[in-house]
Amino acid sequence: MKNLNKIASALALFIGVMSVFAGSKVLLGVDTKDYAVLNWLVVYNVLFGVISIIAAYLIWKNNLFAKKVVVFILAAHTCMALYLYFFNEFVALESIKAMSFRVALWLIISLLIIKSKK
Repeated sequence: MKNLNKIASALALFIGVMSVFAGSKVLLGVDTKDYAVLNWLVVYNVLFGVISIIAAYLIWKNNLFAKKVVVFILAAHTCMALYLYFFNEFVALESIKAMSFRVALWLIISLLIIKSKK
């Protein structure tokens, strides 16, 4: 069951690094998009990318705080996905898809952690 934690950690690291890398490129003007970019959403993604990298470390080390961080990230992304989908008419479809991907991935990470504890 330890391997499930390692897989969860690798997934968290992947999504965290990907978020920091892609978001930083947009914020620095290196990567310009063909659609309207909401800077606050990019900042959110970079911030949660960093939190995801921290979560990956905590999961890898089997830290007791890891579960709480995972639940926090999943809840935040779920709330953000709902907000983007239902309440913001200026959001690009790509942003909604990316947030949905994050929710799905963090749901998988959560399930892996739960399964690894059994």
